[in-house]
Amino acid sequence: MTKLVVTSIGPASSVQDGGRHGAQRYGLTQSGAMDRLALAAANTLLGNELFGAAVEIGPFGAAFTAREGAVRVALTGAARNADVAGRPVAFDTSTTIPDGETLTLGFAKSGAFSYLAIEGGISGEPMFESLAVNARAGLGSPYPRPLQAGDELSAKAASAAPEQRIELPTAASGPIRVVLGPQDDEFSDEVKKLFLDSEWKISATSDRMGYRLEGPVLKHLHGHNIVSDGTVNGSIQVPGSGAPIVLMMDRGTTGGYPKIATVISPDLRRIAQTPAGIGLRFEAISIAEAQAEAKQFAQLLRSLPDRLHAIENVELNIEALHDANVAGHAVSAMDADTWHHAQAES
Repeated sequence: MTKLVVTSIGPASSVQDGGRHGAQRYGLTQSGAMDRLALAAANTLLGNELFGAAVEIGPFGAAFTAREGAVRVALTGAARNADVAGRPVAFDTSTTIPDGETLTLGFAKSGAFSYLAIEGGISGEPMFESLAVNARAGLGSPYPRPLQAGDELSAKAASAAPEQRIELPTAASGPIRVVLGPQDDEFSDEVKKLFLDSEWKISATSDRMGYRLEGPVLKHLHGHNIVSDGTVNGSIQVPGSGAPIVLMMDRGTTGGYPKIATVISPDLRRIAQTPAGIGLRFEAISIAEAQAEAKQFAQLLRSLPDRLHAIENVELNIEALHDANVAGHAVSAMDADTWHHAQAES
């Protein structure tokens, strides 16, 4: 059977899909891709299900080798150097890895997570209807843990479909948008203003469970303990230390710290792709505005198939190019005869 073998890979890399749904009331966290748009775009390039499982690659490099047949893949998300046998591979495109050759990926140059989708999807045994890895809970398939060198992902033989590229909108800039609450009344107006007016940086100790924010201390009005209640992706808890934590895809389903605000769903991918140490700010918007943004994001996801374009492959004869004078009348500073030749022709 054709397979894609993990030759090397850094930490924070695992199989992720659209996540587990419908069981949070039982304490089962959702998990899933940190950047849902990048996951959906990678799958769209290959004709897979929109939120099918793919490899989520953390900030460090990785390499994947095709075995027992060619494997067609697609790359999206955080840009990084990528090549197959020295041939550069562009992001937001599909490409085919010939049998025995290796796709090599460097460190993320912008963002934190890249996505490698495989034509036909990743095979595994669904756990609560999802392959998404949650290492703390021991959930996920085909490996319920971060990927390691030597892991093998089953793949179907590459089709003869033309390679494609996808046009995605320019990444939004500006503050990360939030809706205040649900426990913003546990903070004074001055503290809420401090939260919105300050620059925050993501701590290097952050992970898929939560992004710890470094900045000013946020003081509570009535202490940091509340009756535990439900959380959602993007909840911003403020524990006793006063340092906020943005809850991410592997968060717990309940929590006992006041939540000063909640990141709106379309901006979750933006904060997820913010590298540690990079400054960011927050902006409060209304619930109605957040709902409108969510509808626009859903429309963007639906429009992905319409953003595909075929790639025209042009094979270059490198040997012929070496012998060609592509500069016209070339002049050598070391050969006076070429100077006279160029002047005579002018």
